[in-house]
Amino acid sequence: MSTTSRRTIRAVLACLIVSFAIPALAQQTNIQRYDVYAGFADFETPWLNLNQDGFHTQEGYNWRPWLAVGFDFSEGSGTNSLTPRVLTPALQQELALEIGALKQEGAIPANYELVVPTHAFSETFALGPQLMLRRYRQVTLFAHPSIGTIRQRVTPHPTDPVSTAIIAQLVPSGTKVDYEGFYGFGGGLDWNASTHFAVRAQDDLVYWKLFDGLLAQGTWTNRFSVGVAYHFGGNIVGH
Repeated sequence: MSTTSRRTIRAVLACLIVSFAIPALAQQTNIQRYDVYAGFADFETPWLNLNQDGFHTQEGYNWRPWLAVGFDFSEGSGTNSLTPRVLTPALQQELALEIGALKQEGAIPANYELVVPTHAFSETFALGPQLMLRRYRQVTLFAHPSIGTIRQRVTPHPTDPVSTAIIAQLVPSGTKVDYEGFYGFGGGLDWNASTHFAVRAQDDLVYWKLFDGLLAQGTWTNRFSVGVAYHFGGNIVGH
């Protein structure tokens, strides 16, 4: 899915939800204790030119009408191309010397560039509070800190002898896995179709730094998610 298509989908969803909500300005009086959500997730990491599609789920507990706590899990997979520009300066220099020597020897074309197709699979785990705004009967707005752990598995697929030899040096096992913390913020809204069902759209922007010693820097990832939430457990208003 292209970036333009994803942005169009987000804009259309937001307009639809707001248009449904405008006539319903009464404050919510029936707030269920528990919340379960499942939906589609789209991850964008521009610095790595990486887009991943996957799954997102949340389980929440409404402590107060304005405060919830919960668990968040998502996963996604996608492909990009590994190039020297994302590697540490030391690795970039080392690769430039190796590739330059091969070009001088005539072993590879003078216009050779190192580009390695790569598959990435990511999982995120988060736990924390969420602030809720329930001033409108059909729309619940929310915001939260995004603090948790990301696990990523990267598998390079070199396509020529030179890239195969280089990947054998950088990733001897053929697959690289790392766990690190992330932090950021997020928010979104529920369009409350009924007491128990809602359509949810949300965005999170987080910073992480994986594969220390390989990648030159940390980066930001944006996760967009849309799906269905189910509310249950009894009304907490007035309790």
